[in-house]
Amino acid sequence: MTVTRPLRRNRDFQLLWAGQVVSALGSRASGVAFPLLVLALTGSPARAGTVMFAHTLPLLLFTLPAGAMVDRLDRKRVMLACDGARVVALGSVAGALWLGHLPFAQILVVAFVDGTGFVFFELAQRAALRNVVPREQLSNAISQNQAREYGATLLGQPLGGVLFGIGRSLPFAADAVSYLASAASLLLVRTRLQEEREATPLRLGAEIREGLAAVWRQPLLRTTSLLVTASDLTLNMLFLVVIVTARERGASSALIGAMFAFVGVGGVAGSVVAPIAARVLRPRVVIVGALWTVTALVPALALVPGTVSLGVVYGAMFFVFPAWNAVVGAYRIALVPDRLQGRAQSVATLFSLGQVALGSLAAGVLLEALGSTPTLLVLLGPLLVASAIAFASSAVRDAPRLTELEPT
Repeated sequence: MTVTRPLRRNRDFQLLWAGQVVSALGSRASGVAFPLLVLALTGSPARAGTVMFAHTLPLLLFTLPAGAMVDRLDRKRVMLACDGARVVALGSVAGALWLGHLPFAQILVVAFVDGTGFVFFELAQRAALRNVVPREQLSNAISQNQAREYGATLLGQPLGGVLFGIGRSLPFAADAVSYLASAASLLLVRTRLQEEREATPLRLGAEIREGLAAVWRQPLLRTTSLLVTASDLTLNMLFLVVIVTARERGASSALIGAMFAFVGVGGVAGSVVAPIAARVLRPRVVIVGALWTVTALVPALALVPGTVSLGVVYGAMFFVFPAWNAVVGAYRIALVPDRLQGRAQSVATLFSLGQVALGSLAAGVLLEALGSTPTLLVLLGPLLVASAIAFASSAVRDAPRLTELEPT
């Protein structure tokens, strides 16, 4: 009988995890600093939305090709190249601000490079997970990764607001250093992050279609991919809505950063509960409950007074999604073979985040044209539709627990 070592004693997983803690902290700091910088330089929510569009456009353009390339290339080398490119990009923003001249075009280019690095790195990291931890620990590993991300949000976004208040270049310099830390942790990992592969001619279109088919033939993966399109689109558009609403109510840069600490609080708390929920609850309860919870909280953003309360409500939305990811993410890793993991992860990422580029642009335009409260009402529509579909879906209703799945 093989005894599986505890996840806390898995050296390579913990190395990857620690490196990404630092990297995520830096990314959250610069993430809140980008719109604050553009608003400070131009005063235009539409331009702030344009920068967020540039940052997320690679999700739409490169996600599917990146998934195919991650299944072909050495995943560790892909991640190291992404870290190196982002060190240079974020460092250039800090340098330009120190010199006192930062063109808006440079902000757009850096945002695009940073977003491209995220696409390739994240797909490689997710695809590699099954080579680092055993199947029975996938939900726990995914939950720990989510705790990392939300913990970084808890600290990183307030830190970004504080650093931006001290000096506009500081959040971007900190993010560049964080990518160096990520690269250092990767160099210490001993495990091969992919199985042995047979060299074959590149057929990018056919390989992308193979990845799409691997997800599409699984009813729960197909359905949740469509549902998450609405939920993630709304949540990401709300990020800019909350920033603009807080600014309208007189919040400082430091206070706006501190508001987003509640996203980290909600996510970390949800990550603690997620492994238990994935083990105890049926997938339907987790999926339907997550969507209806977020739907119910959107109108509260328009109703609550003050500024800190905006962060509390927005943060509460993130309590439910770690359990969703622990269930759906573990399904995806368990059902799809390693040679297709990059492509399967790319399909999931495209559905969840691919539309965010257009959403960020639309959020800026809606805010400038309608104002914050009407924009919130517009965003409520897609969530209502997704929540109703999830409740009625047979794929969601009949999905077994992860432990009941037959390996494929």
